[in-house]
Amino acid sequence: MNEVEVFPPPPPDRRNFFIQAASVVIGGFLGLFPFLAGLRVYLDPLSRKGVESSAVKVATIDSVPEDGTPKKFTVVAGRTDVWNRIPPAPIGAVYLRRQGEDVVAFSTVCPHAGCFVDYRAGEHQDFFCPCHNSNFNSDGSIKAGVSPRSMDTLEVERRGTNGAEIWVTFQSFHAGHAEKTPIT
Repeated sequence: MNEVEVFPPPPPDRRNFFIQAASVVIGGFLGLFPFLAGLRVYLDPLSRKGVESSAVKVATIDSVPEDGTPKKFTVVAGRTDVWNRIPPAPIGAVYLRRQGEDVVAFSTVCPHAGCFVDYRAGEHQDFFCPCHNSNFNSDGSIKAGVSPRSMDTLEVERRGTNGAEIWVTFQSFHAGHAEKTPIT
């Protein structure tokens, strides 16, 4: 019989080991940069500061009648969350009324059932809700009808040069309750 001579495997080549180990380390190191760049782009919105105020610029003081007559203004705002930016669009409306140097903002929504209120100039000079015939004085107080509370006022800020810009914190309130409770 022929005997087959068995040789032990050759010892590992140290040069190849160091080359392979260096390739793994360098490849991992180079792959780390694109990973970190992608992670930074993904997490970037979280590092941005949000809007400090929820107030929205509605009008200028010159556009509100000086005689105290309420005037309706459309509220236009954009929305931003961490990953989305929604361009400005109409989100509602407010009535602005001057009272001397102050400006008062009223919601256009009736506190009784959530219908929209109109201002009637001329002989009435009041706010009127056509749903259940609620009437409000030009200062927002109840004149007649079934509304459980006066018209909802909104927070107003005067900004800009000489307070020429009128900013309103626009929000909605629960209808049908005697208390003015914001909808969150």
